[in-house]
Amino acid sequence: MYDILYYVLAGIMTGIGGAWIFLIKSMTDSFRMAPYLDVFENSSKSSPKVSVILPARNEEEFIGKCLESLLAQDYENYEIIAVDDSSEDGTGRIISECSKKHSEIVPVSAGPKPDGWMGKNWACMEGYKEASGQLLLFTDADTTYSKNVISLAVAHLQSLKLDALSAIPRMQTFDFWTRISLSMISVFLHTRFSALNVNNPAKNTGYFFGSFFILKRETYEGIGTHKGVREEMIEDGALGKRTKEAGYKIRMVRGEHLIRAVWARNPSGLWNALKRLMVPLYLQSKKMAVGILLAVAFLLFVPFPVLAASLLAGGEPAMVLCWTAGVASVLIYVGVAIEARAGLGLKTAYAAFAPLGGLVVILGFLAGMKSASVVWRGRTYFMQGKKQDSISV
Repeated sequence: MYDILYYVLAGIMTGIGGAWIFLIKSMTDSFRMAPYLDVFENSSKSSPKVSVILPARNEEEFIGKCLESLLAQDYENYEIIAVDDSSEDGTGRIISECSKKHSEIVPVSAGPKPDGWMGKNWACMEGYKEASGQLLLFTDADTTYSKNVISLAVAHLQSLKLDALSAIPRMQTFDFWTRISLSMISVFLHTRFSALNVNNPAKNTGYFFGSFFILKRETYEGIGTHKGVREEMIEDGALGKRTKEAGYKIRMVRGEHLIRAVWARNPSGLWNALKRLMVPLYLQSKKMAVGILLAVAFLLFVPFPVLAASLLAGGEPAMVLCWTAGVASVLIYVGVAIEARAGLGLKTAYAAFAPLGGLVVILGFLAGMKSASVVWRGRTYFMQGKKQDSISV
């Protein structure tokens, strides 16, 4: 009886190892072949006005540096629509003080969030109403930029005759738990949602990074603006998906050396960020969410306890299981080490905590399935009954 179980598990471990070989190849292909924001043949001959739409809620710790990097841009024709989304800290004051010193900043106080809207989506919509640019650049208040980012983005957009462009930022992390968990999750960003898939017209993958995406005003209006995704928790993914499905020409590029963003600021933020990834999937389909949770559990964690258990067992079937689980575990370590170093700029030593990072991800996803509510920037969102179509898996 146990022999059969060992061989069945060995087959599963072999499948997990094969999946990681595929993930590692896809990830390394993405790192090697994805285009860069600053590598293209520049044929741009005009400088259309860019409206940078910057929603901010309770961002006093970050928004000063964000505005400083935006004000230092070498692009001449732009404005910064800084939207205070009913902040409970000094965010509004910082925006107001900066706007008095710099005419490029247009301060906006968002009205009370209507029912049925996510906060950031509402703030972006309020910013859009005040924007006068032909191009709209959406970003986050915890993002900073090199001085030539807007110039490069506009020239890239025009030279390749694009409708929309999104750049992959360098994700900054501040605590141990975020570093070991993000290394696990980011593997999928550089595989399933890689630039190679987004840029391939034959693929239906469309995705924007919320920290940086620029698009033509008519494109934004053509996909229904943020009003069309007002209930979406992952609004950047939803907008990118809509843009690709509508037939617009979009491109994703690497910008890690030019743009820095924050994914989670502390363990509490990490926990809610993990829930935020699962809740939309759970609301789309409970069965699909359960399947994804099981797949993630087997891909990120199960080989490690199976390896430990098989080492304690005796007999030939247990040794076969030990070898297959060992190979799968090694491949997980290799994949996470590559992502930590090449994707996140972290020390490869964080890959040693892959089992722990995988467990945190699984528990966060499980929490998202048990409670369809998320705390984000000081607001609690109860998502039951709200349509979510941001990610197709």
